[in-house]
Amino acid sequence: MNRDEMVARLLAQAADDGGDLVTLRAIVEEASELGAQRTLARMGLDDPGALGDLKELRQLLQAWRDAKASAWKAAVAWIVRGALALLLLGLAWRTGTTDLLK
Repeated sequence: MNRDEMVARLLAQAADDGGDLVTLRAIVEEASELGAQRTLARMGLDDPGALGDLKELRQLLQAWRDAKASAWKAAVAWIVRGALALLLLGLAWRTGTTDLLK
């Protein structure tokens, strides 16, 4: 018996019995499973290799986030170094010690 038939039987049982709590919970559970399977199928994730693909995509996304964070840190570090170098050059020029730079 597939999920469609199971949901149909549970709905018929609920209609006959008046829908006790156990039957209603079973209907919700089966309908949720059926909806999840349909959604995965529409997204192309219903094959056995889908879990591995999702894990690989998550690793790729994490690697991208790590690379982006590293790039930002490196850019900030270079900007700070450049600002400090300019500050030192300004101090050397201001104090008249630019002949040390030659």
